[in-house]
Amino acid sequence: MPLLGAHMSIAGGLHKAVEAAAALGMDTVQIFIHSPSQWAMPLSDENAARFRQALDAAHLQHPIAHASYLLNLASPDDALWNKSLQAFIGEMRQAERLGLAALVIHPGSYTTSSEAAGLRRVIAAVDEMHRQTGTLRVKCLLETTAGQGTNLGHRFEHLAEIMQGVAHSERLGICFDTCHVFAAGYGLIERREYLATMRQFDRLLGLDRLEAFHLNDSQRERGSRVDRHEHIGRGKLGLEPFRHLLNDRRFRRAPMYLETPKGLHQGRDWDQVNLQVLRSL
Repeated sequence: MPLLGAHMSIAGGLHKAVEAAAALGMDTVQIFIHSPSQWAMPLSDENAARFRQALDAAHLQHPIAHASYLLNLASPDDALWNKSLQAFIGEMRQAERLGLAALVIHPGSYTTSSEAAGLRRVIAAVDEMHRQTGTLRVKCLLETTAGQGTNLGHRFEHLAEIMQGVAHSERLGICFDTCHVFAAGYGLIERREYLATMRQFDRLLGLDRLEAFHLNDSQRERGSRVDRHEHIGRGKLGLEPFRHLLNDRRFRRAPMYLETPKGLHQGRDWDQVNLQVLRSL
């Protein structure tokens, strides 16, 4: 089985996310290092130590973090780009202190420039991050996006251009979000569509670059380019894409993280319900 987990709240402390994941029987966990609507915040030695101790006690594998939503490495605005770069570097260093395997980040939005210019800005930011963090073990994972507005990353070609453009692509990987890929227009429902999408990914990037999955159904139809997550099997994707993915031997030990809506369903935690559905497949 792949490693199954979810993005968990850090309310009350980073270690609380680990404890909650363990209580729900997860194999792995994803967190925000700090509020996603804030720029980089200091991480105390005590908080980092408590998080690592919780990980050891829970035996969770391949824990990762998602970067702040404020970062825009594709921005043509120099002030925002530099602020995003420094926050990016800071979160990579914090992820290393926490013992995480990777930091997931959206490539960014080119806003008033162009797709080509935005991709060049992302490449420059990643190169500078690598230059300043040469000894870190934690990896950066570029996430596939739905393609809202001027967001980059909704075409595999975007991610391939970044990979080919950076100086140390071996330090990068890809996080494949099922909702985003479907909303971007790729087929996942019929088995032939799923296989064709994975062949295209392999041709452009290589399946060995695929180091994590976000498992989300989609509220919107294929090609909508709208990012709206839904519970597993209850959206436009349905169960079949997740059945294909969970039974694909190429990903049998891949870490996979739910980012579905939180709350209760008939008295049970929605994460627990979604995990049960995934494991049944």
